[in-house]
Amino acid sequence: MERTRFVLIRHGQTVWNQENRFRGQLNPELDELGLRQADATGKYVARRWPVVAVYSSPLSRALQTASAVAHEQGLDVESFSGLMDVNFGYLHGKTWDEAAARWPEVTRAWIEAPHTVHFPGGESLDNVRQRAWSGLCELSERHTGQCVALVSHTVVNKVLLCAVLGLGNEHFWRVHQDTCAVNVFESVQGVYVVTLLNDTSHLLDVL
Repeated sequence: MERTRFVLIRHGQTVWNQENRFRGQLNPELDELGLRQADATGKYVARRWPVVAVYSSPLSRALQTASAVAHEQGLDVESFSGLMDVNFGYLHGKTWDEAAARWPEVTRAWIEAPHTVHFPGGESLDNVRQRAWSGLCELSERHTGQCVALVSHTVVNKVLLCAVLGLGNEHFWRVHQDTCAVNVFESVQGVYVVTLLNDTSHLLDVL
């Protein structure tokens, strides 16, 4: 039986991560620490998981991280819309406090029942899951029996990991994703098994 392996990576740190802003489909770039995280991640992935392709969300912070991963393995990055971050709609660019003051019911539900939230002017987790899962199925068919890297965002990663674990979006907050975290899952005949989750051991010396 052919085993298809996915190395799923969250992008490195941006200033907006530090400011706790809703980043979504806006385009902040990696900060200095984020660039160092990406470099360390690229080296780590190359040591453990030789990949045949690197796919990335079209957003800069993911593309910068993916470029570091691809560089270490002599590959080019392929932009892939299925890995695009959630559309936070009107909350884009707002800090948590700003969003909570303007949309208290939305932010409260986001913490307590994220699967029920449809961001005003944006998307729901179901929308993200449909897009990401469709993309994963496409890449599974394209790379059967191979190992590929995917670089995306915390919301997309959490939703995808819930999906491959057979969990609904109501479990969204039970999966954690640090910046430049590495996850690995494998597929055999369409059945997925997670073998690594939120690994940041490669970042211990990145200051």
